[in-house]
Amino acid sequence: MTHTPHEAATNTVGVHAKPWYRQLYIQVLVAIVIGIVLGWQRPDLATSMEPIGTTFIAAMKMLIAPIVFLTVISGIAGVADLKKVGLTGLKALTYFQVGTIAALVTGLVAINVFRLGDGVHADPSQLHTSGDAGQYIKEGEHQQWWEFLTDLVPHSFFGAFVEGDILQVIFLAVIFGIAIKAVGKAGEPLVAGVNRLTEVVFKVLSFVMKAAPLGAFGAMAYAIGKFGLSTLTSLGSLILLFYVTSVLFVVVVLGSVLAAYVKLNIFQLFRYFKDEFFLVLGTSTAEPALPGLMRKLQFMGVERSTVGLVVPTGYSFNLDGAAIYLSLASLYIAQATDTALTLGQQLGLLAVMLLTSKGAAGVAGGGFIALTATLSTVGHIPAAGIMLIFGIDKFMSECRALVNFYGNAVATLFIAKWENDLDLTRARKVLAGEIEEEALHPAHPTDTPALPEPAAGPDSDRRGPGPDAGRPVVPQAASPSRP
Repeated sequence: MTHTPHEAATNTVGVHAKPWYRQLYIQVLVAIVIGIVLGWQRPDLATSMEPIGTTFIAAMKMLIAPIVFLTVISGIAGVADLKKVGLTGLKALTYFQVGTIAALVTGLVAINVFRLGDGVHADPSQLHTSGDAGQYIKEGEHQQWWEFLTDLVPHSFFGAFVEGDILQVIFLAVIFGIAIKAVGKAGEPLVAGVNRLTEVVFKVLSFVMKAAPLGAFGAMAYAIGKFGLSTLTSLGSLILLFYVTSVLFVVVVLGSVLAAYVKLNIFQLFRYFKDEFFLVLGTSTAEPALPGLMRKLQFMGVERSTVGLVVPTGYSFNLDGAAIYLSLASLYIAQATDTALTLGQQLGLLAVMLLTSKGAAGVAGGGFIALTATLSTVGHIPAAGIMLIFGIDKFMSECRALVNFYGNAVATLFIAKWENDLDLTRARKVLAGEIEEEALHPAHPTDTPALPEPAAGPDSDRRGPGPDAGRPVVPQAASPSRP
């Protein structure tokens, strides 16, 4: 079943907004506030809320691997020329490296200007490592910079899904997608099956997302109850510097890239991803927002193949927030332990972090492991110095995750524009609120309504008969933003 352009326009424009109390971001925000108050007033009770948050995050992570696997296969199978897949991947990796360098340099400049570690005079020999921090240091000291490449191939097919290693899942999906494309017509039933299974998985996701406010409440209550608001005052200046630096990076650096090349507004992007913003803020990790990011980017007008390749890969290779954190933390520890670093040594540190930062995703304590691996590789800064910032790490994890999230959103839009896979006119209408996501409701994944063709003009950056010809759209039932 298809709709005429006029009918499609009627269905996609002018949808009534949901009541404010039914908006997911409002519910999550209220849950975060309640969690903070409970953690502040009743820390003993708040710490017992940990299973609520961890269970929700586990449920979300349970779906990430299948979503990535199915989306990548569907995207590759839908590409006319397989060379395009390779070119998109190379362009994405190039962008990721440039973006990581920019984030690292931003952190280095900030900590060199304000030098918050001067005057601490910490004695590394008196810093005792214990508990989780000690384990992270031990793992980091034995981690090699090239391990993220050798770990790309899983030991078994199901091992990648059991471990939840996104890079390994992408590796398998790319191989399967290319194989399905290579066998021609014999693979068409598999592609149709993948599309139908994707719809089912997104429906399960919509069920899980109903518990998002509860998960955010549990995670925030535990964090405040466990570490206490008093922790913020001990190293509040470092936390503040990290947040200010991160905000400036997103607004100025990423915002400039988005405005100058993609011709979109970063503040409109903030509003469009408000549900995901508060979800990341409440859970302190960007992973639960990955499915929503992929779905909304497709709805904006980015080709499914580009979304399926760039977003999951970016979650492992494009960690702008982690890069800023690594450079800030490394230099702070050096300053606090009276370790003088020349400009050449700082540039060498940056080169090492460019590699070690790739291991900061998808692993518990990944940021600390990457930080320790960096300090151990360079050898100038004592690794035990991470104990100086271990107590405040939880209060910086939310910001790291948010910067990572928006960094990957901008990266996907940038690559899509570069590859001519972005319907810019549609993207602007979606960001302006002229096209509402809830308006699309195909009864079947192959029964997708046609979207109205924008008038030809300077804003249309696509070629061919129509801006959305052949683009599969994720059905309404998959929308995690519906309560």
